[in-house]
Amino acid sequence: MSERILSASMMCADFTDLQNEVETLDKAGIDYFHCDVMDGCFVPNFTMGTNDIKAIKKCTSKPVDCHLMIENPGDKVDWFIDAGADILYIHPEAERYVVKTLHHIKDRGVKAGIAINPDTSVETVMEMLPLCDYVMVMTVNPGFAGQKFLDFTKIKIKRLAELKTIYSYKLFIDGSCSPAIIDETSKFGVDGFILGTSALFNKGRPYGELIKELKKEV
Repeated sequence: MSERILSASMMCADFTDLQNEVETLDKAGIDYFHCDVMDGCFVPNFTMGTNDIKAIKKCTSKPVDCHLMIENPGDKVDWFIDAGADILYIHPEAERYVVKTLHHIKDRGVKAGIAINPDTSVETVMEMLPLCDYVMVMTVNPGFAGQKFLDFTKIKIKRLAELKTIYSYKLFIDGSCSPAIIDETSKFGVDGFILGTSALFNKGRPYGELIKELKKEV
């Protein structure tokens, strides 16, 4: 079993001390920095933008992945590529021409992925999987941190873990990734986890201790 990939959900970080947060997480062993971009339309919230991504990129050489929870992401992916994103997730639910947009992301030299909402079936994204470097299953409804893990998404996770042996993408989950959920879904074949308040932030413990524990196989 390969080592777990851990990505820090930066919407949960302390933005009054962002540089220190990024540098501390980097030294603590985090693998990726995850930036949630919300437009208030596709999801009922506003979060990070291109300036936030540029700021994070200045503080680390680790990959920055951007989760675009926005309407018509194909019209805007270049903004985030130009800001320095290394990986871009788009939602097939929000994009009319998903295949075209995935091709464009890859043509720009950036890794392409799709994020799949809890109520989106695997069957509706099958044609997109050959173009994906990453597939991320939303295990909560997108838009807000601190939600409860939706158990029925485990069926989808297991199916996509089986399919990655055919299409060779990395499989991530995002939403209420507690240590217990990470241990369980690692056994399904999940490669990576987006870490927010359930496992990393506001725990009153050093990031290095938490990350070391989360990387251990149980």
